[in-house]
Amino acid sequence: MPSQQSEPPDDRLARLRGPRPPQPYTARKITALTANPACARRAVLDAAGVDKALLAQRVGYEPRFGQSPFALAREQAFHSLVKWGGHAELIRLLREELSVPVAEAHVEDLNEVGGNASLPVRERETRRLIAHVASGQDVRLILDSPVVTLEVAGQTTYLEPDALTHRIGGKFYVVLIRSFAAIDGQANPTAVAETAKQAAVYVLALRRIFESAGLPPEQLAHEFLLVCPKDFSNRPYGRLIDLRQELDALQFQLSRLRRAEDLAEQLPATATLDTDRDTDELASSIDALDASYTPTCLSFCEMARYCRDEADACAAPARLGSGVRNDLPSIDSTRAALDYLDRVAAPGDAEAEAAELLRAADRLRRLRQGAA
Repeated sequence: MPSQQSEPPDDRLARLRGPRPPQPYTARKITALTANPACARRAVLDAAGVDKALLAQRVGYEPRFGQSPFALAREQAFHSLVKWGGHAELIRLLREELSVPVAEAHVEDLNEVGGNASLPVRERETRRLIAHVASGQDVRLILDSPVVTLEVAGQTTYLEPDALTHRIGGKFYVVLIRSFAAIDGQANPTAVAETAKQAAVYVLALRRIFESAGLPPEQLAHEFLLVCPKDFSNRPYGRLIDLRQELDALQFQLSRLRRAEDLAEQLPATATLDTDRDTDELASSIDALDASYTPTCLSFCEMARYCRDEADACAAPARLGSGVRNDLPSIDSTRAALDYLDRVAAPGDAEAEAAELLRAADRLRRLRQGAA
């Protein structure tokens, strides 16, 4: 389910966004941000809660990806099916995959607490119930739509996994429900990998809850339960997926993110990301934020086509992929690299080593062509 975001605590970020309500942080956005931690542009846009799709459209770059209304409707319908009848299908899967006794099949609905659906209230109740269940004082099996928090680029963001199980064999398990099918027990590897990255975000946030409450972190499983349709039916299928590799990568990438507030402070006082403002103003403010474009951005960032044209205009090596960028350290233009290669220009001290390696690679290429 989509998570939500409260008003950014920094007034500068709120002023940049303008009067529109902040867009929610989601596990999907966090994984995209950590996939490119050097991108100050995305860090500020997400932290300020700017609608990136609308911003890209306003400056002439309509995003060309995203879930269709039909896919969204299918996902919502499958969620409803899994949770229907007191989560009967989910409980069945837990029995099959985790050997859960039927007697423990109880659900605590955290979509609201005593009629209050505010995020801080739901998050406090989630913490209370986790501590209560972890102490062995309750038999609740499932926490439906718990709310957890995670520090991202200096901001506290609220996140909402689909469900969290009761201790089963001494472990809590995160549950994620997705509408892509598992055919003969095999789902689309790309979709599974993306879901695993999102699950890692939730597990890491839950680890923070366990640590702050003084609970043993080993009570939280490093696996999550993926629920998706089986074959060509809507019958739910469950599979446990290990997250250790994703968790290690996520923690490392989060540690590399700079504080969004610090990045925003570097902008001119007149900068704005208010999508109701003039197009030229928006473009000028976007350009003032350093981007770190690579071709992979096209698959997950609404601003990618804008950044691609910007990278093309200045011949940034990264536009050809992270491999080219890494092979040309300190060289900020492929045009400059070609000039160094042809000895039209002399590299400085910082570029000298990369330029010599480039010439050596060119000599090797010519030798191979001669041998052919």
